[in-house]
Amino acid sequence: MKAEETVCYNIKTAWHAIYRMYNLEAAKHNSTTSVGFVLLNIDVEKGTPATKIAPLIGLETRSLTRTLKNLEEAGIIYRQADPTDKRLVRIFLTQLGKAKREAARNAVLQFNHLVRNKIAPEKLSVFFEVIQHILLVSENGKSEKI
Repeated sequence: MKAEETVCYNIKTAWHAIYRMYNLEAAKHNSTTSVGFVLLNIDVEKGTPATKIAPLIGLETRSLTRTLKNLEEAGIIYRQADPTDKRLVRIFLTQLGKAKREAARNAVLQFNHLVRNKIAPEKLSVFFEVIQHILLVSENGKSEKI
C-alpha cells in the first residue's frame, strides 16, 4: 500500500496544509496557529481554567505552560485566581488578546466558508460522519462499520 492510500497520510497532509495556511494568516497578526487555537478556547466572559485549555486543543501541558507564559509576557492574557476556588487559576484575555482572538476566529470562519462553498453539503456530511468514526477508532480501537 502506498503512503498516499493510507488514512493517516491523508489526514496528516491535510492538517499540515491547513496549519501552514493558518500560520501564514496568523503571521500577519504577529501570531501563530497554536496561539490562535489557545485564544479561541478561552471564554471571553468567564475566563477558562488553565487546566482545561490543553485537553481542548491537544497540547501537552508543558507546551501550554510555555505558551501561556509567553502570552502573559506579551500582554495578551492575564491570570486570575478563581473567586470560589483559590486553587483554580483562570486565564482571561486582555484587549489585545481579544483582538488577536477575533483575528483567529475570522481566519477559521473564512476557511470554513471557502470549504463550504467548494464542497457539496452532502459530501461534507459524509466527511463529518467518517471523521467521527475515525476518531472513535483512534480513541477506542473500535467503531461500528459504516
